[in-house]
Amino acid sequence: MFYSIEIRGVVQGVGFRPFIYNLAVSSGLNGQVSNNGYGVSILLDACQEDMNLFVQKIRQSRPPLCEIDSIKITQIKKTKSFEGFSIEMSKSTKTLSSHIPSDIAMCAECESELSDKTNRRFEYPFITCTNCGPRYSIIKNLPYDRKNTSMDEFVMCKKCAAEYENPKDRRYHAQPIGCHECGASLSLFDNSGTKIESKNIVDIVVQAISEGKIVAIKGIGGYHLVCDASNDKAVKLLRERKKRPSKPFGIMVKDIDVAKKIAYMNAKEEELFCSNRRPIVLLKKRYNKAPDFLHNLKIRFQSKFGMTKFLSLSHPELDSGSSFARNLLSDFVAPNINQIGLFLAYTPLHHLILQKLNRPVVATSANISDEPLCTAYDDIIKLLGIWDYCLEHNREILNSCDDSVAFVENEKVFMLRNARGYAPTYLKLPKTTDKKILALGANQKSTVAITVEDSVILSPYIGDLGSLSSINHFKSHMETLKRIYDFTPDVVVCDKHPNYESTKYAKELKAQNKDIELLQVQHHYAHILATMGVNGITTKVLGVSFDGTGYGDDGNLWGGEFLVCDLEGYERIGQFKYFKLIGGEKAIKEPRRVALSFLFEIYGNEVFNLNNPTINSFSSSEIKTLLRAWRNGLNAPLSSSCGRLFDAVASLLDIVQVCSYEGESGLLLESLYDENIAEYYEFGTQDNEIDFSQIVKQILDEKYVRVAVSKFFNTIVEIVYGMHKKYDLPLVLSGGVFQNRVLLRLIMRKIPDVILPEKFVSNDGAIAYGQAIAAASKFKTF
Repeated sequence: MFYSIEIRGVVQGVGFRPFIYNLAVSSGLNGQVSNNGYGVSILLDACQEDMNLFVQKIRQSRPPLCEIDSIKITQIKKTKSFEGFSIEMSKSTKTLSSHIPSDIAMCAECESELSDKTNRRFEYPFITCTNCGPRYSIIKNLPYDRKNTSMDEFVMCKKCAAEYENPKDRRYHAQPIGCHECGASLSLFDNSGTKIESKNIVDIVVQAISEGKIVAIKGIGGYHLVCDASNDKAVKLLRERKKRPSKPFGIMVKDIDVAKKIAYMNAKEEELFCSNRRPIVLLKKRYNKAPDFLHNLKIRFQSKFGMTKFLSLSHPELDSGSSFARNLLSDFVAPNINQIGLFLAYTPLHHLILQKLNRPVVATSANISDEPLCTAYDDIIKLLGIWDYCLEHNREILNSCDDSVAFVENEKVFMLRNARGYAPTYLKLPKTTDKKILALGANQKSTVAITVEDSVILSPYIGDLGSLSSINHFKSHMETLKRIYDFTPDVVVCDKHPNYESTKYAKELKAQNKDIELLQVQHHYAHILATMGVNGITTKVLGVSFDGTGYGDDGNLWGGEFLVCDLEGYERIGQFKYFKLIGGEKAIKEPRRVALSFLFEIYGNEVFNLNNPTINSFSSSEIKTLLRAWRNGLNAPLSSSCGRLFDAVASLLDIVQVCSYEGESGLLLESLYDENIAEYYEFGTQDNEIDFSQIVKQILDEKYVRVAVSKFFNTIVEIVYGMHKKYDLPLVLSGGVFQNRVLLRLIMRKIPDVILPEKFVSNDGAIAYGQAIAAASKFKTF
């Protein structure tokens, strides 16, 4: 009997065809295997029993990078006779739905060869095989063959070609393979643009880093700016040059032993940290220098409350590894917070550098603030004022891909940035749609998505659309997906915010083509739909969407929303009572303006008699001007944002008055939470509105910062819990506020069956997926 077996999923570029070949040969079966536009096609000449056993072995023993979505088996008429089993050339198909494999960290076998002096690829910085290396970052088109990648320009030597053509070799059809003779190569430039000629380029780079220099290093999906993470002067210099005063840096280490000397790590975190996806993992520091504001608090309040109360605040966390950790890491790497983002070297080049350097390095994305990640020398040259040397290679990066960021809470993995190792991401629609949908996401943490049949293909994290170059970068990711999948949209879906660049572009596309249907989806509804989507939920739920800002149906800035919703629509059944953001967007960067708005509401003109940190951060004339603006609603839009409530609390407690990066107030509050404090503040709900002013009054009366912070977190949890009990529906959470690990942990503890975006993002990177679900639900489906 003849069988056609169609396999879909991540089955190209992962050694799947040679796996099928070897499995068939060892099983004594005849037939053929080939790639096509939807995945892998197998023709098999076998009896039903042998065919079933063959498919069972495919499921049980598939290659490590393979992910099977579906296997379709069809009995067909015999078309020709097979002698043995063969691997055929890739075939084109009308529908393109094959999954593009992600960029994967160097595997153990390649790492062993890299350090083996007898191996012909000893210390070859681009060693790879079918189980590891670049994939998405080098692909032009499907199917995933060498001619469709940026490796097309490298002609394989005889030895590499022999491996590439041998189905029994682990480098069979490994598209990025090469060696010292025929593959990609390194070059080094100083910041005058002079090329440094040397056979020991890696050694020169290691020496430069050890001397406190900053080196731009081209990796898989873009460049890193790298310096010695243990060198205070080097880290401070990088902060000064990059104009990044306090935002935490990611730290790359050579092995897990070094990581464990820097941070605590449980079994689940270790599994994530060592996985072949190699994200940056947020971990608790072993040593945490007391934040500056805590030292200030001790001095400020010791006469009023007594020194004893603040010893615990200003005393660093110490354990047997903390002294070593202090020597490994500069205090300027992640100041004032108790977390550190660590990741393992994931390319052979990173591995070579870190093994020789033998210390951790800062490895932060090479870009100007609000600009896209640099992927070519023409880009990185614009950052000449930041780096001293640039380590370059000649393998072109076709698709940029930043480092992924993740953390673990309650044994569940959550993403902060969905990129290298995870992207493109393939997600499911509730039903197959007959419309080709292009979803353009939000304005921050942008992603774009397209639909193919019952799947959503989500781009890697793009970034914020705050400049012309970032907008062009956003469009290039969209064009990449459209090109690879030969995709022309029938429907374009975007946010309702009229000033989002993604919304403007959606309207441009509609103006260019009147046949395109344009759909705008409310921001927070899209958030909830995304979490519903990753959990396969289609029934009615209570959605809680907490974030910084989102355009509401009434034209105000939502962000503290309770929605009863399903795939057909939503009803807003609760919110934080509106407050005014004094100065509009300026209030997002200045928590003191949010806190001042609440003080105006509570005290009016009496605010001038107050003596608290928020008031003291302004001059008297500034407060008069801002009070006038607040009363008259001049550049003071209404907001219900929960994210801004975190800002208000941070200002009132003098934790931060002006933020230098997004989410800073939340991170600082996290570091102060005390698990031993269970109390929460009283709050009331009237007309489905929670008035935060009542909570502010209680915070102002609190004596101790840790107590106030802890009770604030507990209060937010109680508010969510109260709504959940009132509506008795499945509780679904989404929005950037739920990236806060303390809040997430407390809610999971209080409501064990809460539905979360596990292994996915809750921030605006999820919006495009939610938009795609909304559009697919609106239009006719099969």
